[in-house]
Amino acid sequence: MPRKRAAGFDNQREFIIQQAATLFARNGFPRTSMNEVADACGLSKASLYHYVTDKYQLLIYICEGHIARLCTLVDEVAVLDIEPEPRLRLLVQRFVEEYADAQNEHRVLTEDVRFLEAKDQKRILDGERKVVQAMAQAMIAVRPELNEKRMAKPLTMLLFGMINWMFMWLRREGELSHERMAVVVSDLLFGGINAVGLDDIDGNKTSEKKRSKPIQSQK
Repeated sequence: MPRKRAAGFDNQREFIIQQAATLFARNGFPRTSMNEVADACGLSKASLYHYVTDKYQLLIYICEGHIARLCTLVDEVAVLDIEPEPRLRLLVQRFVEEYADAQNEHRVLTEDVRFLEAKDQKRILDGERKVVQAMAQAMIAVRPELNEKRMAKPLTMLLFGMINWMFMWLRREGELSHERMAVVVSDLLFGGINAVGLDDIDGNKTSEKKRSKPIQSQK
């Protein structure tokens, strides 16, 4: 008969996952030992194994949990009945806010997903693709011709480039808040999204006259 879980089991395991994410982000997955994780959690190594099977399982929990939260974020915005620009701005805001509280998890996902086995890595990457696709569709809703010119995904990756690496330099105790930077990212995006030239498939540049006028940001 399976051993019954003690009260607070899930909370304790979540705490362990958070501590492991901190250590993996700081030292890297290969250089972090289960002894270090146990010490960070104030547990014996034997007690630690009551909550997780091994270090590899911790890596899966960290990556899957982070991606699951991002997918939930995307789904929550998708059901809102709002116009394209406010929707895209809200997505940017929600991502920046999520990353503010998940800097360690995001760093682990970015740098250590390569240590996962192929089947586990595919599951994580499928979740990432869902997130990227949602942002690309939000951009297409703002400027439909991005889809025809196959520029939605490149612009989406540029946008994520701004958001994803914010954890490298933006600190909560700094002068700029994550909430303020979410607005800055959106303003930068909408100030430039319609200035991007869209090359035809054969390499002929879209003429200046054919380019859309910049969207007037909704303040």
